[in-house]
This record gives sequence, structure tokens and C-alpha cells, in this order.
Amino acid sequence: MKKILTVVPFEEEGRNRLEAICPENEYIYKTPDAVTEADVKDADAIIGNVPAPLMKHALKLEWFQSQMAGVDAYIKDGVMSDNIIITNVTGAFGLAISEHMVGCVFELYKKLHLYRDNQNKSLWKDMGSVKQIEGQTVLVVGLGDIGNCFAKKMKALGAYVIGVKRRISEKPDYVDELYLQDSLDCVLPKADIVALCMPDTAETRGMFSADRISKMKDGSTLINIGRGSAVDTDALCSALESGKLYGAALDVFEKEPLPSDHKLWSLENAIITPHISGFFHLRKTYDNIIDICIKNYENYVNGRPFINVIDRQTGYCK
Repeated sequence: MKKILTVVPFEEEGRNRLEAICPENEYIYKTPDAVTEADVKDADAIIGNVPAPLMKHALKLEWFQSQMAGVDAYIKDGVMSDNIIITNVTGAFGLAISEHMVGCVFELYKKLHLYRDNQNKSLWKDMGSVKQIEGQTVLVVGLGDIGNCFAKKMKALGAYVIGVKRRISEKPDYVDELYLQDSLDCVLPKADIVALCMPDTAETRGMFSADRISKMKDGSTLINIGRGSAVDTDALCSALESGKLYGAALDVFEKEPLPSDHKLWSLENAIITPHISGFFHLRKTYDNIIDICIKNYENYVNGRPFINVIDRQTGYCK
């Protein structure tokens, strides 16, 4: 018998599906804030994101299934034994986050956020010219599940799509040009919209520094739904204030929560959301996460290869 610690919020149907795979195992269901050192120490498998500092007590652990795509907190040196297999839920968030991104493009390009501000002031005011999406060049940095979903939607809206990724692969039909990451600076000046869809890794931290932001096309827009560590926030603020950038839509930040006195809150051409584009807000995302967790648990019980195994060196799926 093995002990399976679960902090994913399984509903009754999900628990029944999970336990039916191996009824003789012991299942412990807890919320992340209720997990104890003893729970982690006794677990053979953990499904869901227990607080990372507790993972050093995982002496028996064979497999850890993250309920998130990003696992940066768990692959830092000393957090977990190298013998523990780590998997994530890549593939669960593409629909929700890409729709959020498209919504942000419309909001900025049609000045809907400004009209909402005016509505709250009972102000009847024409805010002037807007932008069209059709014919715009969209650069997607990080062409994984989320980046591909966004690229596909923007192509359907009539945009010209350029993709940048780490590894060579076949170019999808909805991507007009595909490059490796070392070509980023060459294609960056072409883009009207730059979408960052990257996890937090050594190579992505600080990727959009002041120097790189300066290479962006004048009047372009930045969207970041990956990790806040990729963008120099001070440099971004300066680019927004000066008019170098038309706008920015940010769901992730270097420091979260974003401090209440931060300059970003007051910038009219910035859209801020509190890291909510994924999570469980869309029911389909929740269902996807449950399905992936159960599939990997079935693989674990039956000794089959896992899906979405994390390469600890890169932070990406192998």
C-alpha cells in the first residue's frame, strides 16, 4: 500500500476516478495550507502543489505531480531530491490563457479600458482613434501550448504571426515565420504585438531588459502571461510613459502581489490582472488539470511512462 497525498481540489467524481485506479492505496486529501511536515514525509506520491519548503521532508516520495505548468519553485537546488520524478500539467491552460490574451489585445487596441474608466466617472467622452488587429504582426515568444493557442487565434483574426522557440520543430500552418530564440533581436523590431509565454528559467530571467525593450518597434504592445521575471519592470514603465510602447497587458510580475504604490497601477496604457489568466477560473482548465493528474497517476500505478516529465535543467517538459 502506498500513500497518495493530494492537494488538488478533487470533486467527488474525480476522487472516485482516482481511487478506482488502485483502491488499496491510502488517499489523503488536504488543502495546501493544511499540509504538515508529517504528511509530506509519509507520502509516496504527491498530486498538487504543497508549499515548496515542505518538500525537503519528502523522504519516501517517488513522484510529484504539479497542478501548474510552472515548477520553478520546486526545481531549485535543495528543494527536492533529484530522484523524485516531477510532472506538470502542460496542455491544460492553452484555451483559458490565450482567450485572456486576445481579450487584452482588444481592450488595448479599442481603448475599452479607458471607456470603462470613463463609465466609472459617468463621463461621456470620445477617446479618439483606435487600432486594427487585422494585418498586425504578432510575435509569440515561447511557442508551447499557450503560445500556439494564442498564435492560432491571432492568425484567425487576420494577423501575421511570427513564432520564436527554443527547439527546432515543424512550423504550424497558423505561424507565418518560425525562428529559434537566438533570432529574437532580429525579428523583434518587426512586431506590433509581442506576447511572452515563457516559464521562469535561467535563460528567460531578464530576457526583456531595457536594452531589449528599446529594440521593440515604436508604438508596439507587450503582453506577458508567462513569468514576471522575464521583464525589467522599471524599463517597461519608462517605455510606457515615454510612448515608446503603445501599451502593455500584464498578468505576471517580478513581485506578486504587485505593491499598491507601484507606478504600473497608474499608467493608463497598462492593463493589470493579478495572475489569474490560468488557474481554475475556466471550468475547462480545471477539467484538463484533473484529467492530466489522473492519467499520470494511472501511469504511476501501472509502471508506465509519465506524460509532461520536467527536465530539471531547463524547467521545461522533456
